[in-house]
Amino acid sequence: MIHRQLQPFPADFLWGSASAAYQIEGAWDTDGKGPSVWDVYTKQEGTTYKGTNGDTAVDHYHRMEEDVALMKEMGLKAYRFSIAWTRIYPEGNTHVNKTGLGFYDKLIDHLIAADIEPIVTVYHWDLPQALMDAYGGWESRQIVDDFDRYCRTLFTRYGDRVKYWVTLNEQNVFIGLGYNAGIHPPGVQDEKRMHQANHHAFLANAKATTSFRELVPDGKVGPSFAYGPVYALDAKPENILAAENAEELNNHWYMDVYAHGTYPQTMFRYLQEKGTAPQLEPGDDAILKQGSAPDFMGVNYYRTTTVEANPLDGVSSGKMNTTGKKGTSEDTGVPGLFKTVKNPNLEATNWDWEIDPQGLRIGLRRIKNRYELPVLISENGLGEFDKLEEGDRVHDPYRIDYLASHLEAIQEAVSDGVDVLGYCTWSFTDLLSWLNGYQKRYGFVYIDRDEESERSLRRIRKESFYWYQEVIRTQGASLLQRAGGSS
Repeated sequence: MIHRQLQPFPADFLWGSASAAYQIEGAWDTDGKGPSVWDVYTKQEGTTYKGTNGDTAVDHYHRMEEDVALMKEMGLKAYRFSIAWTRIYPEGNTHVNKTGLGFYDKLIDHLIAADIEPIVTVYHWDLPQALMDAYGGWESRQIVDDFDRYCRTLFTRYGDRVKYWVTLNEQNVFIGLGYNAGIHPPGVQDEKRMHQANHHAFLANAKATTSFRELVPDGKVGPSFAYGPVYALDAKPENILAAENAEELNNHWYMDVYAHGTYPQTMFRYLQEKGTAPQLEPGDDAILKQGSAPDFMGVNYYRTTTVEANPLDGVSSGKMNTTGKKGTSEDTGVPGLFKTVKNPNLEATNWDWEIDPQGLRIGLRRIKNRYELPVLISENGLGEFDKLEEGDRVHDPYRIDYLASHLEAIQEAVSDGVDVLGYCTWSFTDLLSWLNGYQKRYGFVYIDRDEESERSLRRIRKESFYWYQEVIRTQGASLLQRAGGSS
């Protein structure tokens, strides 16, 4: 629909930004912290771009106050960050590290003093290596109780000061890339094991959500899902069906369980026929139901997916672009269900991620119509090659254009009737981009380091820093000036 006039952003809209512990903190073995799977995996040859890891990252652990001061200067209303499980439980499930708890006490208190709403992500991929060694991590049902113990510790410690909580960040990514594609830890390629690990993650999420209701009754909790709305390549019925298959397997498979506590039955039967469906035990249905109906659906949005039909002997896995060499990614798919294809109507980033602001609006509408839940946009951003120029200037108009166009799509979705709680850009500072090293920069704040050297780690404001500062100050009104008025 085309609106004659857009609704304003809500008065209490959370203008935010985001990060993850492993990608920014560093101090990987400092003050009693134990090793996570990423501390170990990134030191294996050939796993990351130029062998990069998060041992130092951008040293947020030692520069936290400086970073929060920059957030306050920008005027952020919210900051989403994750807590490192092994900073709290170095061995995953035994003794609590009081120094680790104290670090996040300080971070939360500094944010509150700066009038910034803390949004805590409980798990952003950094599973304790001790639990991987002990029982295989997410492949064991024991992870459900260990995760719940960890969550209850956080809820009890910080629940008096933190209202918004994210349980699992991008379950579809850390499970899919870890147990199917085999390019994240633990580096497994086994569809049956993937779906079983995924089921355990659902149980862990549900049990933690139930604990949250008990311990933080006035708080808000939800997962963060990496949502890529699916399009059919064209109007051929077989391609429309392929899009339905992809939307159900890639998206409804997760959000239905979060929202309703049940798996989509068409896809569950399909996986049963293949012999790869997860094994459910007595009581699992009750756990999933009790821990369903989150307070919001967290959405990490970067791109849409376009698909066509895929024969039974068709495409499956394909190479992912982790170097920034445009055009090097390969199509993927599920034989008999769908195959990804390039959308001829969209431009893409240097990492081959389609740029599609209207796709965000479409995704928000789909969540509204299927789940009737508020949405927190927990990540959205552009990773690109930024250049530090003379005079400590970083000219990044491409990032401003990207974020502005997505914010305009959000305002259109708000005008459509979607309840959007807030918008957290990815990310506040530059950071380690997992497999992509440090060259893929996302932040408003440039960090003076690269793959070969930590350099000075100085914080340098980019042009986008001042742009977002103005967007926040005007409650989004400055976006209308860019768009030339309302639509």
